[in-house]
Amino acid sequence: MTGTIVVVGGGASGLMAAGVAAAYGANVVLLEKTKRLGAKIRIFGKGRCNITNTVDLPEFIKNYPENGRFLYSALTRFSNWDTINFFNELGVETKIERGQRVFPVSDDADQVANALVRHARNNGAKIFSQKAVRKLILSDDGRIAGVETTDNEFFDADAVILATGGASYPGTGSTGDGFLLAKQVGHTIQKPFPSLVPLRVKESWVKSVAGVSLRNVEITIDNGKESDRAFGEMLFTHFGVSGPIVLTLSRKVAKWLENKESKVELTIDLKPALSFEILERRVQRDFNKYIRKQLKNSLDDLLPKSLIPIVIIESGIEPEKYVNQVTKAERRQLVNTLKALRLTIVDTLGIPAAIVTAGGVNLTEIDPRTMRSKLIENLYFAGEVIDIDGFTGGFNLQAAFSTGYLAGISATNHGERRD
Repeated sequence: MTGTIVVVGGGASGLMAAGVAAAYGANVVLLEKTKRLGAKIRIFGKGRCNITNTVDLPEFIKNYPENGRFLYSALTRFSNWDTINFFNELGVETKIERGQRVFPVSDDADQVANALVRHARNNGAKIFSQKAVRKLILSDDGRIAGVETTDNEFFDADAVILATGGASYPGTGSTGDGFLLAKQVGHTIQKPFPSLVPLRVKESWVKSVAGVSLRNVEITIDNGKESDRAFGEMLFTHFGVSGPIVLTLSRKVAKWLENKESKVELTIDLKPALSFEILERRVQRDFNKYIRKQLKNSLDDLLPKSLIPIVIIESGIEPEKYVNQVTKAERRQLVNTLKALRLTIVDTLGIPAAIVTAGGVNLTEIDPRTMRSKLIENLYFAGEVIDIDGFTGGFNLQAAFSTGYLAGISATNHGERRD
């Protein structure tokens, strides 16, 4: 390989691709549109950076809701354990937490981003920040001759790796540029939509419990035709709901809303470990315990304090009513509400607020064994610009690392493998 590889994008996949290609002897130029490299990495996991997960490969594939099989080659070539070893060798010690999620021991996302930057630079990659690419330049034979930046600079390229990210968190530089660049040279873009995104709801009462986190609850989403559910932790916000299990189901909600489903509901089972009958007996015990109190003061053992008035109102019982006056029918209605607190979803917060972007470059136009374009001989893709998105738990960063590694290796060997 004697030519230059131009990597467009200085995020997780781009830095990995640049570092690996340079390590294998390629002349690498990385162009990043923002001032800071790895900006999105630095905010992942609330600044702690969940870099991967330790589940096995079949389970890993399942955590990409639609197109996981496409990643089989990439995840085989550079696995979750390769990622852990890679960072350990760069001085980033890791630890495994709940859900088999892997974090740096330091709980510092900057350490992860800085290690990737250092890896690329130490291997000889030339990095230019504040260099936005506006066009991929095609030669007469249909190959990419180079890239043109917004300040009218031209970079020759023997191969180009497009690793611009999606359109989520635009403040980090992910503004959908890669979709436009790929489309310019003939690629099909699957319509981008938000994934891992908070949800807006119709009910105004959520404002009164904004900031309240619920653990070990089960939520169900339903559009009247199909449903899905998740168990774990969620969070109320001033506009609706968020938290791990909401984010997990949000991709499906976003698709339903895009398809103009007439009504999308979210139901919270506040006590999923208890059957209706057992929960009713539990409520009865609490009523006996607080028999001289009003209903609004009798549920402290069951619920967060700020949620109690909401549950009572939704159950249709008078809050001022004394416990010993609550009828059996009312008690059962209260249990119904505890098992099925309903919200109406009206929207997502949109792509800018999403952790990742679903959609992107059509996978049928990319060779999964190399990440090379099937349309342009010397164009490669890595990371969120392609039509891959995963659930929370380290799966999205692993996809970025694996596709970046594979694209970097493949582009380095491009001159030897041209066919």
